[in-house]
Amino acid sequence: MQHIVAGKTKAFDELYCRYSTQMHYYFYRLLYQDDEKANDFTQNLFMKIIEKPTLFDNSRKFSTWFYSVATNMCKNEYRRNSRRPTEVKEESIKDLPEDNTFTNGLAYYLPENLDQEIFDQYLKIAIDKLSKNHRLCFVLRYQQELSVNEISEILDCPRGTVKSRLHYAIKIIASKMAIFNTTRKKEHHERKTG
Repeated sequence: MQHIVAGKTKAFDELYCRYSTQMHYYFYRLLYQDDEKANDFTQNLFMKIIEKPTLFDNSRKFSTWFYSVATNMCKNEYRRNSRRPTEVKEESIKDLPEDNTFTNGLAYYLPENLDQEIFDQYLKIAIDKLSKNHRLCFVLRYQQELSVNEISEILDCPRGTVKSRLHYAIKIIASKMAIFNTTRKKEHHERKTG
């Protein structure tokens, strides 16, 4: 960032190479899986660096500061859209039950080896149904692989709040994905009983 402040374009090019793909993915996950919107936000994020590189706080780790800026952009977008549109492509995937209380019904009709793509689609839907704060924490921790301390700094909230949001997010996702556990338990039971 010091090189960018000094006007060295190679430094910006290096920064763009290091972070553009992961920032695009971050925006894609948080902004309704809209690839065009993710592209626009990624470009806008890097434009902020070009236009005002002196905004970087040297006392902070760069990646934490960078995610803070990106997260604030997402929060502003959420505010602009008073309600979150439901653009997740659910019409091609029928809803699965949210718990595994049944054992003799639908679970036994699912294929023995669930396709990873189907699992991934359901996981995306489950993540997208989280509230924005829980989704932010989940994506930062488990998809961007940031530490609880970094997330706490990015979101400007206590570590305990981050941990609580992560716990709740995992609980909700586990509930939405319970059908996959039920199917695996059935397969395991069948293997044991022969």
